[in-house]
Amino acid sequence: MTNRFRLVIIGGGVAGLALATRLGNTLGRSGRLEITLVDKGFSHVWKPMLHCFAAGTARNENDRITFVSHAAAHGFRFCYGEIAHLDRANKRITLAPLMEENNQLLLEERHLDYDAVVFAIGSRANDFGTPGVVEHCMFLDNVVEANNFNERFRHAIIQAYGRGTPVDIAIVGGGATGVQLAAELHKALDIGALYNFTPVTPEMRVTLLEAGPRILPAFPQNVSDAAQKQLEALNITVRTNTMVSGADESGFILKDGSRVNAQFRVWAAGVKAPDVTRDMDGLDYQRGGQLTVQANLQSTVDEHVFALGDCSFIKDAPVAPTAQVARQQAHHLARHLPGYIFNKKPVPDFNFRNRGAIVALGDYNGWGAFADGKTFGGGFLNGLSARLGHMALYRQHQFELYGPFRGAIACFTDWLDGFVRPSVRMD
Repeated sequence: MTNRFRLVIIGGGVAGLALATRLGNTLGRSGRLEITLVDKGFSHVWKPMLHCFAAGTARNENDRITFVSHAAAHGFRFCYGEIAHLDRANKRITLAPLMEENNQLLLEERHLDYDAVVFAIGSRANDFGTPGVVEHCMFLDNVVEANNFNERFRHAIIQAYGRGTPVDIAIVGGGATGVQLAAELHKALDIGALYNFTPVTPEMRVTLLEAGPRILPAFPQNVSDAAQKQLEALNITVRTNTMVSGADESGFILKDGSRVNAQFRVWAAGVKAPDVTRDMDGLDYQRGGQLTVQANLQSTVDEHVFALGDCSFIKDAPVAPTAQVARQQAHHLARHLPGYIFNKKPVPDFNFRNRGAIVALGDYNGWGAFADGKTFGGGFLNGLSARLGHMALYRQHQFELYGPFRGAIACFTDWLDGFVRPSVRMD
């Protein structure tokens, strides 16, 4: 029996793993705090790179952080499972039963007791109830979905080389995920052509559908215009002000009654929290399922419940659901939770510091935007600086989790791996 304070963190994404790592290094290793990280997967990947895993231009075997080994090295425990219910009166979490692929029961439901719980379960694309989307579209919300897409994409490319038939891909959502995926797929095809399957590279027809008036709406107008121009230079069809009203096994149905037929249908529009947040014992949540929190990231209903990252919504000062926000919120809680836990000090309000944003279109171009609206990128050299900036953000994430020594080894291993592996996944 332990008298240590029990902190349970639900979700091992950018926010959850950063919080567990920081608190584990300072309080978990010393035995002052019992930290448990819960996730329905066995490893962590940086979500802004999922489009690279889907295209096969990054091999996530090198980019995964295994929860079990990371927990052992940083003073916290890992529990594999998915939350099913929250009992706030008894401070108990119920984890759903684990099922095998053949739908056989592997492990019954389990329970975790807590003194405080932090929800960091991220977000999913929002289909807005559009008919046929769930049944007929692919999503890129986690590494499993990205790998599934890549497997089908690779098989389609092999067939296209062998048969001389085109590959049709339609992507709904002109935000960073959809735009970067469209460019990354062309990068994968360009690299694959170097392996000389046949003398002629097959045609890949990519259509990007955006309901709003421009792509990359979170960036200034000049970046949106330049990005669209770059995509069109890659023969990617960009259609703005295009509302999708349904999907079926052969394409998308548009609001005006026309169709966009596609072998691959990807939904990358909208943001919502996982559906499980709607059944969390009376916690307040938004229309998109995000848990409503105060400015200090504490639930508006229960002082022992916190939420951060994409699954949270700050009631009086909402912020965008980005990795930058999630990371800063994790740092905020890591800094102030010890005072809350040991000295009963209230957690101060979180203040977001906008560092700007970067979007990279494969090896073709890239742009960045500072908080004051100024932009950089475009053209060969400036585009290169933006793409390198995007990679630097990923390396920063690695160094934060691994530490300087292991982070440097991870960078060196990735660099060395580039000499022995193909630049695009072929197996």
